[in-house]
Parts: sequence; structure tokens; C-alpha cells
Amino acid sequence: MTVEEEITLEERKAKVLIKLRKYKLLKREEHENAVEYLIEVPKEKRKMIIWCVPSSGTIGVQFVNRLKKIMKEREVEKAVMITSGRFTQAAKSAARKRGIELLPRVFPPFNLFEHVLVPKHEILTPKEREELLQEYRVKPYQLPAIRASDPAVKAIGAKPGDILRIIRKSPTAGKYVAYRYVIEG
Repeated sequence: MTVEEEITLEERKAKVLIKLRKYKLLKREEHENAVEYLIEVPKEKRKMIIWCVPSSGTIGVQFVNRLKKIMKEREVEKAVMITSGRFTQAAKSAARKRGIELLPRVFPPFNLFEHVLVPKHEILTPKEREELLQEYRVKPYQLPAIRASDPAVKAIGAKPGDILRIIRKSPTAGKYVAYRYVIEG
């Protein structure tokens, strides 16, 4: 059996996330009931943790608290928790307060942008955002919405308040560009 076959579903999701968000892997470490990836976010020049919990059960506040303790030890402010289980409402609330992103269990373990029907998604830079809003003379909330829970939005790491550029191939126009405002949900 090769190493590639031994990794868990959660670790495959972590590797896809690292690739899609263009993170740099610094270290992989195994813990009791979890695997930790220490990564660098090149755009922000800071470190982050991706924590994989191979469990199909319910993930509660104790997992969030354990991850927060590891974050403090590593002097890291942000983290992502990946699991195949469900998160309790208390865990979701605690994670939000502590700077931990919870990846939903429906997140695919493959690069969804390689599929022919999924168009390219990009987060606009602050400068591009201002130019777009001035050009069309609109407020961000007046743009069509896309939920933060959308798999493509989760994959690229967009947050509520961001504006996305979605580029589709069109048989008549060549390429079609649409803009979406990321909302909660």
C-alpha cells in the first residue's frame, strides 16, 4: 500500500484546500485523533493551521478548544478544521469567536474547478473592487449574491463581504464575466 492510499478523506480535502488557496505547506504532524498541517499564507505573510479530524461523529467544543490551545502554542491566529462529522452549534459559535474556519463535510476531496461545468472564481482585490463599484455605480449589496457556504466560495476562501469575479466560457461571447457579492449562509 502506498502513502497516497493511506491518507484519510480529511487529509485529501486539506491537500485540495492548500492547492486551491495557494498555501505553502511547512509541516505535517500527527496528533491523537487528528493530523495538523502548518501552512504559510503567502499573500498575508503569516502562518495558519489546517486540522484534520478523521471522525464521522459529532464534533463539539472540546475539539475547538484543543485546536485553540495548539494555535496558541504555535503562535497562530487562524485555523481551518476539516472533518467528515457534524459540528455542534456550540462548536460553530466557539470556532467563529476564536478565528477557526469550519470546513463543511460536503466539501469535495477533489479540485472542483477541474470540472467542465464549474467556472473560474476569483476574489477581487480592494483596488479592483473599488473600480468595479465606481464603474457600475452600485453598492456591493446591489450585486447578485452568492452564499459563503457555496463549495466554490469555500474552496477559494472568500468571506462575506468579498466580491467574486466568475469567468465562464461562452460559445457566443468567448468568455463571460459575472460578479457576485458573498453573503452569510
